[in-house]
Amino acid sequence: MLLLNREDIEKIFTMKDAIKADKLAYSIFSKGKSISPLRTNFASENANGNILFMPGYVGDIGVAGLKIVSVFPDNTKQNLPVTPGTVLLVDDKTGVVNCILDGTYVTEIRTGAASGSAIDLLARKGSETAALIGTGGQAESQFDAIVAGCDTVKVVKVHSRTQAKREAFAKKMQDKYSGKIKVIASNSADEAVLDSDIVVLVTTSTKAIINGDNLKKGALVCGVGSYMPTMHEIDEKTLMKADKIYFDSKEAVLSEAGCIITPLKEGKISEADFTGDLGDMINGKIISRENDDEIIVFKSVGISTQDVVTGKAIYDKAKEEKVGYEF
Repeated sequence: MLLLNREDIEKIFTMKDAIKADKLAYSIFSKGKSISPLRTNFASENANGNILFMPGYVGDIGVAGLKIVSVFPDNTKQNLPVTPGTVLLVDDKTGVVNCILDGTYVTEIRTGAASGSAIDLLARKGSETAALIGTGGQAESQFDAIVAGCDTVKVVKVHSRTQAKREAFAKKMQDKYSGKIKVIASNSADEAVLDSDIVVLVTTSTKAIINGDNLKKGALVCGVGSYMPTMHEIDEKTLMKADKIYFDSKEAVLSEAGCIITPLKEGKISEADFTGDLGDMINGKIISRENDDEIIVFKSVGISTQDVVTGKAIYDKAKEEKVGYEF
């Protein structure tokens, strides 16, 4: 059995690799060639957090998997990751667990790649300005995905509720992409969204954090933070203005994402407004962006097929490059 920690994975697996893996995962999922049950979600009785179990199986690549990932916002007080996790891969020919991966990092990079895939496929060509709302544990991979998904981006505006955090994050990203990307710490979400071609939301907010009136024509909005019916990071105006709405999994989104569930129940939007799953677009079954003025929304809650496919891609590369610890 191979053990792979964060440092091992970072050595061999890039965001572009992750975007490629996520696109494959979406394609496989939409073809019905994976088993990806809705996640089991336990609310902790002893802390402010949720413990999630996500099993999956993809016969075409010969692997099953299980991700145990939790979301505990208060972990920052203990210098622990907000989304601690572990991924196990199982060889479907022997039933043996052949790899254990740092699930915190796998979650970060595959969730970043969800936005990266949508940006690569749906953002207006030549997009130069992006907004990133949320600067928590998932934010850096989302920033990386913006840059990897659209190589014409020159400016990224970042915002979070705490001034010190957004300024520290902006500085970190400015240093990381020195000379390539201008990073601005915006004082409000409205300020960040104005004139942005790409808007990425990575929060667990229970209230909408953007205003659709501020979206420019042709904008792409990626919502990847909210994963429970009580969470509403995308506002109703954005959904009502959208020309197309895509999902990673419509079934999963309609079971978990409050920012879609609530306006649907209230009749502000209808299922007729939904374009479909991104995998169906990749597979050529539904349309993509048709012009530069369309406002497009992509909502993701995450599916286990992403973890299995990404985990297997990392495992294969680690074996090839002899990285990790054999247990």
